[in-house]
Amino acid sequence: MQQQDFDFLVIGGGSGGVRASRVAASLGARVAVVEAAQLGGTCVNVGCIPKKLLSHAAHFSQLAEEAKGFGWQLGKPQFDWPTLIANKDREITRLNGVYAKMLAGAGVSVIQGRATLSGPNSVLVNGQTLNARHILIATGGTPSLPDIPGVEHAISSNEAFHLKELPRRVVVVGGGYIAVEFASIFHGLGAETTLLHRSQQLLRGFDADLGLHLAQEMARQGVAIRWSEEIQAIEKQADGLHLQLKSGEQLVVDCVMYATGRVPLTAGLGLEAAGVKTNDKGAIEVDSHFTTRVPSIHAVGDVIDRMALTPVALAEGTVVAHHLFGHGGKSAPDYELVPTAVFSHPQVGTVGLSEEAARQRFGAVQIFQSSFRPLSNRMGGEPENVFLKLIVSKADQRVRGVHMVGEGAGELMQGFAVALQCGATKPQFDATIGIHPTVAEELVTMREPTRE
Repeated sequence: MQQQDFDFLVIGGGSGGVRASRVAASLGARVAVVEAAQLGGTCVNVGCIPKKLLSHAAHFSQLAEEAKGFGWQLGKPQFDWPTLIANKDREITRLNGVYAKMLAGAGVSVIQGRATLSGPNSVLVNGQTLNARHILIATGGTPSLPDIPGVEHAISSNEAFHLKELPRRVVVVGGGYIAVEFASIFHGLGAETTLLHRSQQLLRGFDADLGLHLAQEMARQGVAIRWSEEIQAIEKQADGLHLQLKSGEQLVVDCVMYATGRVPLTAGLGLEAAGVKTNDKGAIEVDSHFTTRVPSIHAVGDVIDRMALTPVALAEGTVVAHHLFGHGGKSAPDYELVPTAVFSHPQVGTVGLSEEAARQRFGAVQIFQSSFRPLSNRMGGEPENVFLKLIVSKADQRVRGVHMVGEGAGELMQGFAVALQCGATKPQFDATIGIHPTVAEELVTMREPTRE
């Protein structure tokens, strides 16, 4: 293979890298993507897409129970894990192909292999040096596991998607969105599930009331939550994995899944030799245009550790492509107004500031919140309550945060994200006619503050 030259060489074929490469190619750049694994990155292969498919599967057991209240007699549900995983794998393979077709259609060259920076404008792949005017690092992140005895017997979310069978007894370690999602998945599919967390609050970084309400609902469903607890050692024995806990207790389970954080995937990239600076977390440091301190090298997505969400990586990749090959005009996303959903059971949806952040920023705020049992839950015999919360800065009456725990939170939050992006005020929320009967109407009918 002869030496190739490109305008733009992207390391990583995930969301941010693919978007940046396609946009750059549409602007006339000669582009190549180097990917060591499957196209689509974390989101498509071991993240958002397969996780939501498993979450859907785990919800059917609850729906079967609720159906009785509406007159349906469905018999005893039976679940087959291998069928779910095989169908999930087929869908992921289809999406891998979609990504390949998109890149080919855009005129982007795809090179299979592992890339290492060999200079400010060169990359070594498969023993071949590739030169480019600009290089984008979009390698994403990877799960982080603790250094404890026996940790080799534990898994991360990556391996959870490929288990040969559904474990009968599972411990999920962590309190972030990946932890609560997988605890909900395992429990919904029938596993005896324990969520083990070293602190006293779920979903750190979200509005505190969301974690509180979610913990109550998950515990009510039957997930055992162990607070202020950690695993000190794991020992594999004939009857399962023996966990030695910080409290002195022991648990015996079939599977331990760590969801205690992800770290930027930068090992072996040659960053230091190329002069690219990282912070104390290993994340690549970039400016507002996502350029490192080496002018020809850029980075987006989880590898810069700003906000590890697929739509954010897409937006960042678009900014880079337009900045380098277009006429500018694209700015970094407003990270404070990025909506997100946690596909736990029940779901969490949020956009804007938490109550704590809003009080720090604006001082005087008004809090509107409501918790109630939706109509469908009453008929179906499901005791789950929905939780809704609005945060308003008192001086200008701008809505600064919208938060929800309940079924459909992810779908509902997208529309309210548009409202916050447009600077909607509480009087404008109040003037909006609600859709009845829905959960969403509550967000435009709460009139009196719960507290200030």
